[in-house]
Amino acid sequence: MKALKRIAKQRERRTYRIRNQIRRSANGRPRLTIFRSNRHMYAQIIDDAQSSTLVSASTLEASLGGAGKAQGNVDSAAKIGQVIAERAKEKGISQVVFDRGPYGYHGRVEAVAKAAREAGLEF
Repeated sequence: MKALKRIAKQRERRTYRIRNQIRRSANGRPRLTIFRSNRHMYAQIIDDAQSSTLVSASTLEASLGGAGKAQGNVDSAAKIGQVIAERAKEKGISQVVFDRGPYGYHGRVEAVAKAAREAGLEF
């Protein structure tokens, strides 16, 4: 039980450390943040100044696979990156700051970032 608490604290500290670094370097740009679960991927572009979500995408959406089956793989993550970039461009957002949260930059997290860059978002 102690080990789980320690791991949770480490994850929380990592999240806050990364988010504080991002806020210092953001210069008014919105933040592209991701959440990954074992079954799905979620991405949001958040304006921290107004505390509002500008654009969001997830694998739970019917157009991206729906809630019926697990979409927690690299291919689905790449689709999320592409869709979030397209929706951001529709809203006039071209530059964002990437917030990976407590996750390492590899696998699904990296796939979201690469696909968003290829679709036209600037980090």
